[in-house]
Amino acid sequence: MSIFPIRSDEDHRRALDRIHGLMDAEEGTPEGAELEALATLVEAYERKKYPPCPPTPLDAIIFRMEQMGYTQADLARLLKSRSRASELLRGSMKHLSLNMIRKLHDNWNIPAEVLIRDIKPRAKAREHA
Repeated sequence: MSIFPIRSDEDHRRALDRIHGLMDAEEGTPEGAELEALATLVEAYERKKYPPCPPTPLDAIIFRMEQMGYTQADLARLLKSRSRASELLRGSMKHLSLNMIRKLHDNWNIPAEVLIRDIKPRAKAREHA
């Protein structure tokens, strides 16, 4: 078994190469245990090095619409404004109003902590994504 800490990109590459060589290892064997351990270490390294960016409010709204089969008309009904729904989906709003956040959270179960962020990420935040 060749388990080692993953502290650098070189360690990460070596671990991925080893994982590739162990892909056919059977569960319950030493090779299967090594594969499982290395996969866990790689996952932890990648989560630390490349943390996921939280979605923008617009991303979350569009995702929920796709997930639930909602249309722009459904959004307009919820917000009680066709123009607001259109502005929102075009991305021309900077942020949602408190009333919009409440409606989207209460009716579509979109987490409020996602909805309170700016609609468009700042340029600096996008550079790191």
